[in-house]
Amino acid sequence: MDFRGQPKDDPEINLIPMIDVLLVIIIFLMLTTTYSRFAELQINLPSADAEKELQRPNDISVVVSATGQYLVNRRPVAFRSVAELAAELRRAGADLKDPVVVINADNTATHQSVIRVLDAARQAGYAQVAFAVEQSAK
Repeated sequence: MDFRGQPKDDPEINLIPMIDVLLVIIIFLMLTTTYSRFAELQINLPSADAEKELQRPNDISVVVSATGQYLVNRRPVAFRSVAELAAELRRAGADLKDPVVVINADNTATHQSVIRVLDAARQAGYAQVAFAVEQSAK
C-alpha cells in the first residue's frame, strides 16, 4: 500500500479567455465614452442639424450664460428689467437696417433667461429672432 499518492499537476491559469474578456470591456468603454471639445466662449450651445449661416452685418448678438448674465454685442448688460434689456437692444440696433436678434444661449441657461431676451426683442420692435446652435457631428 502506497500512501504517498500520485504527484499532482500544478494548477494552470488559462490567460486567453481573460484577455478576450478584457478586450471586450475596453472596446465597450471606447464606444460609450463621449469626447468633448472646449469652446472659446464659456457657453455650451445646444446642437442641431442645420447649415451654418454666414455672419450678417445686421445682427444683434445676445449671449445668455448659464448663470443668467447677458451680453449684447459683446458688452455686458446688467439685467434689471425686460424694458431695460429692450432699451439696450434698441441702442445696439439703432444704426442697423432691419436687424436680426441672434440669441446665443448656453444649453444649461434657464428657460426664463431666454424668454426675457425674446420678450425684450418684441418690446424693442424686432420681429426677426434667431437662435445660434452648435452643429451636431454626423
